[in-house]
Amino acid sequence: MPRTAGQAVVGAAPGADDGLLLPRPPGVFRRFWARHPRIADVIVAVAALLLSVPSAAIRSEYPIPPTPPQTVYAIVVVVCACASLLLRRTRPLLVFAVAALPLVILPPSLVPASHVPPALAIYAVAVYRSVLSCWIAFATATALMAVYTAVAGLAEPAAWNYLITSLVSGAIALLIGALIGINVGNRRRYLEAIIDRSRQLLVERDQQARLGAAAERTRIAREMHDIVSHNLTVVVALAEGATATPDTSRARAATEQIAVTARGALTEMRAMLGVLRDPDLSPDAPLAPIESASVADAVQSAQRAGFPVVLRVEGGLDDVPAEMRFAVARIVQESLTNAMRHAPLATGIDVRIGVRGDAVDLDIVNDGVRPRTDAADPPTGAGFGLPGLRERAAHVGGTLEAGAIDGGRWAVRASLPLRARAGTMSSVEENGP
Repeated sequence: MPRTAGQAVVGAAPGADDGLLLPRPPGVFRRFWARHPRIADVIVAVAALLLSVPSAAIRSEYPIPPTPPQTVYAIVVVVCACASLLLRRTRPLLVFAVAALPLVILPPSLVPASHVPPALAIYAVAVYRSVLSCWIAFATATALMAVYTAVAGLAEPAAWNYLITSLVSGAIALLIGALIGINVGNRRRYLEAIIDRSRQLLVERDQQARLGAAAERTRIAREMHDIVSHNLTVVVALAEGATATPDTSRARAATEQIAVTARGALTEMRAMLGVLRDPDLSPDAPLAPIESASVADAVQSAQRAGFPVVLRVEGGLDDVPAEMRFAVARIVQESLTNAMRHAPLATGIDVRIGVRGDAVDLDIVNDGVRPRTDAADPPTGAGFGLPGLRERAAHVGGTLEAGAIDGGRWAVRASLPLRARAGTMSSVEENGP
């Protein structure tokens, strides 16, 4: 049952909104108790006073009757003990010490008047402190009462029966308060532990949701970058070539290729949007169809844009699982995109793919790296290409390194293990993209 506004919650501070929508405490009195703790403390203190003061005024069976000043003194002490119960929630041990003090400072004939406040105070110790503190308080108070009874009995041997009866009744009152308090306190601490754990789970759920959203944004950004960046780079290169050539037929061919590349990019974007809108696909499913990316298409696109790309494949790439082929194609595609953007004067771009028994090795090397002559030039790799490549390799359990090598060349080297993702890749092959 949902919690309404302003409704008290078990284990929560008054007026606190824990965001858990916990059910309200059962029972009218319990809800009133939880909603108005100060009023409840006043009621407890008044009830203790009404039960204690008459005992101070009624003549007991003790041989030596109390004098009027002793009776007034006892009433004042009992009133102070009952008033201390107002602090039982925040200072339970101090309240118990004040409430139990009359047990050992009042005349023996007036001691029964002080049995109620200590019982209520030791209940508060059990509820608001701990079970151990409760038993320590009970043992201490009982020992002090026993010493007091022994001293009073030695002073008045004829009153032993009365004194022992008073000691037993006081100890029973404390024991009843302690047992009830332990039961209520354990239940309270158990509920608080459950509520605290629920709050932790709520926080963890929100954190997992934020992490999942961040990971999904990164995945979408990586696919968008791979699709848009590569195709736009090819389009720009073809457009620049068409503008620069005086040959009308070559310019027309470049323009037609621009249209083909743009249509291919549009098709990939639509396919990716279709995956994003499909609620039945696994969150780990590729955002683009696996068949939409191939090494041959990436190489041919770069070659049509006029770049000298040479592809060498060692081993059977067709025998590699579909997910791994998809990752290889994306890494080659993005590496060629970076080469076309940052090494437009390259005279050779070598793409080598080696398929071994346990891994696929990739080497993409170009010789068009130029030294930076202007300090204002942006550094190579300041965009999202290289981080996306590393994320792509890490997604399939591989590693990737990129950087300048000897002879003014730039190399991208990746190693993608075939066994690390065997379970996932077999699932992709069975279920399809």
